[in-house]
Amino acid sequence: MSSIEIKQEEALSIKVTHLIEAGANCRIDLYFSLPNEMGINPKSFDEQEYFHSGILGRRSYYSEGLHIPLVQSRFVSLNKRTIEEFRLYLNLFAYQFAIAVENDAGELKHLTEGEVFYPAIVELARQIESTLKKFRRNEPADKKWKSYFENADNYLSWFCEQQLLQLMSARPRTGGSTELRDEIFQFCRAEALYRQERKYNSQGTMQDANRISNKMLLLRRLIQRGVVLKEEQRTLGTWLKKATTGVATGLVMLVVSALIFKARGVLGGLTIAMLFTLALIYAFREVFKDDIRNAMWRRIQLGRPRWSRILRDTTSGQSVARQLVWLDFMRPQDLPKAVDEILQRRHRQNRIDAEILHYGVSTRVSKEKFLTGYKMLQEQISFSLVPFARYLERGKVKIYQERDSKVSYESAERRYQVNVVVALREAHNPTRYARYKITMNRSAIVEIACSQVPEGILAIETGQIARPMENRSPVILAAQETKEGANKSRACSASADSL
Repeated sequence: MSSIEIKQEEALSIKVTHLIEAGANCRIDLYFSLPNEMGINPKSFDEQEYFHSGILGRRSYYSEGLHIPLVQSRFVSLNKRTIEEFRLYLNLFAYQFAIAVENDAGELKHLTEGEVFYPAIVELARQIESTLKKFRRNEPADKKWKSYFENADNYLSWFCEQQLLQLMSARPRTGGSTELRDEIFQFCRAEALYRQERKYNSQGTMQDANRISNKMLLLRRLIQRGVVLKEEQRTLGTWLKKATTGVATGLVMLVVSALIFKARGVLGGLTIAMLFTLALIYAFREVFKDDIRNAMWRRIQLGRPRWSRILRDTTSGQSVARQLVWLDFMRPQDLPKAVDEILQRRHRQNRIDAEILHYGVSTRVSKEKFLTGYKMLQEQISFSLVPFARYLERGKVKIYQERDSKVSYESAERRYQVNVVVALREAHNPTRYARYKITMNRSAIVEIACSQVPEGILAIETGQIARPMENRSPVILAAQETKEGANKSRACSASADSL
């Protein structure tokens, strides 16, 4: 069964992660409800431009075993494998391990309590250290294969060190013992020394931030070979749009010709009045030609996919999956009944007029041409909200209050709420839904909260929005259990005080 995860990626972007099984036929739709006060509508917002500049997608093979199973099960009997097979399995492990570290580190960024953060990051560092040791035990002896291993080892060592240092740079100032902090820094020093002893990078590269960053970017692209699928994208309806332009032009010219013949019959020969009338007729044509063409095209394009995509295995070149993509503004009356009901189930004071931006992708995955040993694809789609924030107000509001005959104030920023409804349909199964509330200002996303859908509408289970508990890192589980326990304690204390 396909699964979906939605979370914040950068300050003004969200990432939708979609797991699709081999042989699956599924469709996911996202409906962005954008308040009119944000100033986003079909006239001010170009969907095609946003698709190419604001939506970034990546599709790759995926396995639930994120920590070491590929190394243990697939780096066996290396002499019996070809160099291409070795490189492929090596890249699969390195890529998924990097994604796992990135996901766990991303979740730790949201921990603000030192008592929870420091034990969690230490546990993450220990897991990384253990996995890297097991990975390095499988280093090949053959020089032809060793270079591929060294590239992956170099990148994973540097990437893990950077993720931990980034977490420590924004660590909570209180609640962390010196021993825990020293353990993290000791691991980072050990990895830096390891790369230096192995001579993975020259002295000049290590001392230049630009060179080391660009080199690691290149290594990441190398380990993505064979893992990330190659995309062949095509814009649909090109000839249909040309035909629409021709029909619209023909209709306009039909009216223009009729007006010209009428004018000749009324005004007679070539006179100044005749010339003036012809000028008005041609001006009429130029003014309304594009409007008529655009109106016809919007009507014809309504509900049609705008792009098609073929996903190919970069090694074999075989087609693994095919996709159809939709991106358009929808009228309220065209919304599916369940989506409209979900959006209407809000507090009365929160019901405001909004534009609906719809993004949909339908995926059909091949079962026979799938890479051996893998049963799922992972699709990651990043939506930039920068074009949405471009129209937001920058100013802040001052809230005044009086205390002991003294007036003070606090600054309150202007915030906006974007509602997102997710619809997931798999094969012939009924569609399931989820709703998110994205609170944002001009500079960042403040909060992403998942809301319940009304009764009578099938909901996407919690395990299919967030990562399943059994697949989560013990780091996050331990941190969450500690945080939940602290929250329960505070809730109990608050209840006692209220009594």
